[in-house]
Amino acid sequence: MSIEEIYKLFKKYPVISTDSRNVPQDALFFALKGENFNGNRYGSYALDNGAAYAVIDEAEYKISDRFILVNNVLSALQQLATYHRLELGIPIISITGTNGKTTTKELTTAVLSKKFRVCATKGNLNNHIGVPLTLLSMDETTEIGVVEMGANHPGEIAELCNIALPDFGLITNVGKAHLEGFGSFEGVKKTKGELYRFIHERGGKIFRNMSNTHLAEMAEDTETIGYRTGREGSGIEGEVINSSPVLVFKAKFPKGWLYIKTNLAGGYNLENAMAAVCIGTYFKIDPLEISNALESYVPSNNRSQFIQTGNNQVLMDAYNANPSSMEAALDNFQTFDAPQKAVILGDMFELGQSSLEEHQKIADKLAAMDLSMILLTGREFSRCKVKSDIRTFENNELLINYLEDMNPKGYLFLIKGSRGMKLERVAEKL
Repeated sequence: MSIEEIYKLFKKYPVISTDSRNVPQDALFFALKGENFNGNRYGSYALDNGAAYAVIDEAEYKISDRFILVNNVLSALQQLATYHRLELGIPIISITGTNGKTTTKELTTAVLSKKFRVCATKGNLNNHIGVPLTLLSMDETTEIGVVEMGANHPGEIAELCNIALPDFGLITNVGKAHLEGFGSFEGVKKTKGELYRFIHERGGKIFRNMSNTHLAEMAEDTETIGYRTGREGSGIEGEVINSSPVLVFKAKFPKGWLYIKTNLAGGYNLENAMAAVCIGTYFKIDPLEISNALESYVPSNNRSQFIQTGNNQVLMDAYNANPSSMEAALDNFQTFDAPQKAVILGDMFELGQSSLEEHQKIADKLAAMDLSMILLTGREFSRCKVKSDIRTFENNELLINYLEDMNPKGYLFLIKGSRGMKLERVAEKL
């Protein structure tokens, strides 16, 4: 069946499912494959659970007219998403970067929602499956789409651009992450820069932090709408006023400055907030509405959260971590004024051959900081050479046992590590 024909069915049944166990009534089920599963096997199950049709790519499973046979289910899903995106014809803003892309996406959505009906990536569904699902969740009432794009290998951003066809692009920053897949920092820059190159070829515009020299090199002559994360005397710019415990900043709009108090822990979130300010200003949203949106946004899911526990205060930023974001978090934490400051850091994943070296750099940085307590957990941190007052644990269970025995009180904790470390389990003990 052609994409045009599938699209006619989609217009009649405009809900997509890829999980046969949880199929909304009258959805189209796409039988995706993975390393350890074959969705074709569950087409009948999906139909029994309420799906209208099942899209499959293995002929042996087509046992009725309610099965739609295509050459490749994933490709069909992606092509359908692109077809739908073109039919809607709305502005699409794509956001990528090493750090802060999900927070920037959330802030941008909050700002744009003051004036438009916005559909954005849910959570961090930002890959070759998540991007098409985001596009297919948009409908005729959607006025602007905000699509987050993630990558851990060269060529992935270009692939996602060819699906979403963005008109606008934003790279939050570039840093050391996924080095195992990218090979080097230059590999990171090249892959993230695929967004700029696509936007340039499409004749679109990019929103760019003019204070970031790496982004300046990558942008070349792509049409740019700029903002700055520092007082440099021109255009839209922001400056941190305070970041202990949450970010307070002032932003310069065309008609003057506004002071904005967020609920985001960490001065490094100025980059994310100013990106949203810039995008909102471009789309002619009133500065007071932009300010209100940023002040009302409450972070969740272990991202830049400030938490008051029974015995301690916690800066929870443990959704993800890489050397760049870890250093930024520590630099920000150094500026905090508290009688007892402590850090709990977990391993950073996907750093390849550079892993031990990058973890050692963080351990060395910690050794020079004035902290009451330093606790490191994970295989890589436990391999580092550390000062005697830095405690390392091979796993979270050992760290949790230590905290239960110690029962710390009156501390301000910074908790950060890669998502796979599941440091929220540690935070529960504080």
